[in-house]
Amino acid sequence: MLLAACLWMVGSGVTSRALAEGTRIGYVDMKRLLDNAPQVIDGRARLESEFRARDQLLKASAARLVDLETRERREAAVMPKAAADSLHNEIVTLKRSLDRTRKQLSDDLKSRMDEELNRRWPEINDAVIVFARANAYDLVIPAPVLYASPAIDITDQVLEQLRKSAARSGAQ
Repeated sequence: MLLAACLWMVGSGVTSRALAEGTRIGYVDMKRLLDNAPQVIDGRARLESEFRARDQLLKASAARLVDLETRERREAAVMPKAAADSLHNEIVTLKRSLDRTRKQLSDDLKSRMDEELNRRWPEINDAVIVFARANAYDLVIPAPVLYASPAIDITDQVLEQLRKSAARSGAQ
C-alpha cells in the first residue's frame, strides 16, 4: 500500500517540495474503526441478541452434561451394569451433540458477523473518504503500515464522524 502511495506521488508529479508545500497525507487504522464504530457495535449487540437463545440452550446442555458426568463418577461403581452403560452412552451422545451444536453455532455466528461487517464496511470506508475530502487530504493510507506518525493519524476524527452519523441515524 505504501509502495502504491509512493508510485502515486511520483506518477502525479508530486515532489518533496510539493509535499512540503501542502500535500496532506493521513493515516487511518481501519481495525480500530471497525472495533469502535457505533454502527459495528450496534451490529454486535443485534447478533448477541439473535444468538442469545441458542447460547442459553447450549449452556443448559453443557450443565446437564456436567451433572451426568458427576453422577457417573459418583454412582457408576454401585449401579447395575446396564444402568451404568446406559448412563455412559447418554453422556457420550450428549458430548457429541454438544460438539456439533457448538460448531454449528460458531459457524453461524461467524457467518452472521461477516454479513454484518460486509454490510457496514462501505459506510465506514465512505466515512474515511468523506472526511478526507472535507479536510483536503490528498492521500489516506490504511493500516497496516510500517510507521505512521501520530500527527497524521485521522482515525479518531473519522470515528467521531461515524459517532455523529450514528447519532443522527438513531434520532431519525
